[in-house]
Amino acid sequence: MQQAAKFLGVSVLAGAVMAGIALPAAGALGLAAKGSVQGFDEIPANLKSPQLSQRTTILDNQGKQIATVYSRDRTVVDLKDISPYMQKAIVAIEDSRFYQHGAVDLKGVLRALNKNAQEGGVAQGASTLTQQLVKNYFIEEAGDDPTKVAEATQQTLGRKIRELKYAIQIEDKLGKKKILENYLNITFFGEQAYGVEAASQRYFSKHAKDLNLQESALLAGIVQSPSRYDPVNDEAEATKRRNTVLQRMAELGDISQKEADQAKEKPLGLHTSRPKNGCITAAKGAGFFCDYVRQVVLTDPVFGKTKEARAKLWNRGGLTIRTTLDPQAQRSAQASIKDHVYKSDAVATAATIVEPGTGKILAMGQSRPYGVNVKDDETTINLSVNGDMGGGAGYQPGSTFKPIVAAAAVEGGKPPTQEYSSPYEMTYPSPVSACDGKTWHDDPNKPTKLTNENESEHGPYAMKEATAKSVNTYYVQLISDIGICPVIDMAKKMGVQRADGRQIQQAPSIALGTQEMSPLTMANAYATFASRGMYCTPVAIESVTKKVGSERKSLPVPKSTCSRAMSEQTADTVSTLLKGVVEDGTGQEAGLGSRPSAGKTGTTDERFAAWFVGYTPNMAGAVWVGDPQHKRKMTNITIGGVPHDKVYGGEVPGPIWRDMMSGALEGKPVEDFHLVDIPDDTHEGDDPGKGDGGTEDDNNRATTGRLIGGLIGGPTDGGATHGTTGDATGGTLGGTFPTPTISLPGNFIQGQVNGGNNGHGHGGAGGRR
Repeated sequence: MQQAAKFLGVSVLAGAVMAGIALPAAGALGLAAKGSVQGFDEIPANLKSPQLSQRTTILDNQGKQIATVYSRDRTVVDLKDISPYMQKAIVAIEDSRFYQHGAVDLKGVLRALNKNAQEGGVAQGASTLTQQLVKNYFIEEAGDDPTKVAEATQQTLGRKIRELKYAIQIEDKLGKKKILENYLNITFFGEQAYGVEAASQRYFSKHAKDLNLQESALLAGIVQSPSRYDPVNDEAEATKRRNTVLQRMAELGDISQKEADQAKEKPLGLHTSRPKNGCITAAKGAGFFCDYVRQVVLTDPVFGKTKEARAKLWNRGGLTIRTTLDPQAQRSAQASIKDHVYKSDAVATAATIVEPGTGKILAMGQSRPYGVNVKDDETTINLSVNGDMGGGAGYQPGSTFKPIVAAAAVEGGKPPTQEYSSPYEMTYPSPVSACDGKTWHDDPNKPTKLTNENESEHGPYAMKEATAKSVNTYYVQLISDIGICPVIDMAKKMGVQRADGRQIQQAPSIALGTQEMSPLTMANAYATFASRGMYCTPVAIESVTKKVGSERKSLPVPKSTCSRAMSEQTADTVSTLLKGVVEDGTGQEAGLGSRPSAGKTGTTDERFAAWFVGYTPNMAGAVWVGDPQHKRKMTNITIGGVPHDKVYGGEVPGPIWRDMMSGALEGKPVEDFHLVDIPDDTHEGDDPGKGDGGTEDDNNRATTGRLIGGLIGGPTDGGATHGTTGDATGGTLGGTFPTPTISLPGNFIQGQVNGGNNGHGHGGAGGRR
């Protein structure tokens, strides 16, 4: 009786609606109708069809698919691209009088009322396809908000009132064919499939236009209860429901009884396809690049003024994103990574390639695959990028930072022939000028020492030889001469920033690469040298279109902003210096043969990280190797099946860079640098030895300096932060740092900056090549 009363109320309301909401009120039912009509009239008559959430397709720069991502797997199609069998089947089982009634089927309401009264419950509903479409609109607008979804589906008279009014509006504006098309595109068919095209692909691996009779009947039957009639998990129940739909089609004359009977005898014929969603499915090993693209959409204001607006754009989908990813470069990067570092190794590698002069990211990969299964060595942390873009806290770049110091010096007027004594061992010069009129001071009572990698490395040296051999003491003397601030300013102009978002510390040790950076940052910085001094912000997206109805609308995308970081003369000078590193210095194993290249090696103290960053005139790339958790030192270690007593920047990252860039550049024009004439040093230096390293004895002699290097000294900004050794102990994904295993006197950590007294250091022995 309660159900009957509810349906009676609805039918009275329906009658009023059909009469134009203008009937006079009389008696109890009239008053009820009047109250309902008043509420009905207060509902805004401006329902708009929501932008249906559907899959987003991410493409490389050649237009080839990288991945599809979606919050709801849906592909919107026109009615002409949906099988006529499917159209008839859904109408037959959900609203057989669809083409005869208006927005509300009063006859259907009375039939349902009678049927339910006989059954003593709700055996039959009365909603038309149009009303169901409206309800699905509300659900679609609710998105993934459980509260809004509950409101959109609650069984109340108030919701029915809204549903009825909007149904009338839709019938008037859209017409039957468009309503049917929208309904088939919005409805949930189970198994993560929204809309008939996704459902057809999910269950039968075919397009909706190719569905036959029995397949159409199966899909139409699922709609009423996707979980109950799921053919994947309950074939018997799904078959029974399919046959019900076939019989109903026969009763309505859509098909003959013979056709229905023949179809009933056929198996379900499932040919399922697993949903392919997210960056985990990305081709060419581009899962991390795919995730970077997602981060760009979610964080760049060009895609929406608020975080919520950007998230809505991404979740709604329907986007086609053409990216900067070069398939040739990406394949080469992944192949080189796979050859040199195994995913199960104790350490990992990450590599990035960018295009000088445009900022376009051409490749991005790492040895540990994209995913959530830790047992399979998977991770979702992008080791190539900064923390705010899905990466970690970064890694000390070591001596790969030295060219930035050289650029600052040359830009400020220092000639590349500038010579310093460059002894094997020295204390940090003090005081050293810093930014904003501040001055860095070492502890005068216990001045900190630093060393070069080998005792045989002692000057005097000029810049060319000091760069080729990666002489620590030369670069500390250089930064002490020109001051810290020019180096900080040059780094900013080149887009160099800490991966954790903090400010670069103002201490002489920055010359030895103590500030944690990401491979993308370093690759893009070196691209500034390659483009003769023009820095361009990195970009990953070339264009975005959004499907609106049957049309595609172009959306604005982030553009690279280019600015001059240094003169062409300065950039060419640095390129000349770094060309010598590859030809005659620590980076010889990274050479590209007849193709001109330039670059710099870097190995942090205790060998927690090793780098090679280099470039040609048309591509720049960075390779980092290390333990993301900063626990495994790279001594007595096997990487990629090759044992190493010690890992050097030129020995492991160098060959990875060489093979990666060789493949990426294959078929590309061979371009040369604009070199400058730098006279050879008059002081003959010793052989740089094995890339970035020295002997074990050499390392032991520098142990004390390396351990305490960055812990002694003075801040320039009055803030007490950690200190690190020159090229030494580095940032990890968690941002932790090793603790010295020696006891320190009470006032051991100190320093002065214009009277300030808090320690963050300048570095010790580190700065390995």
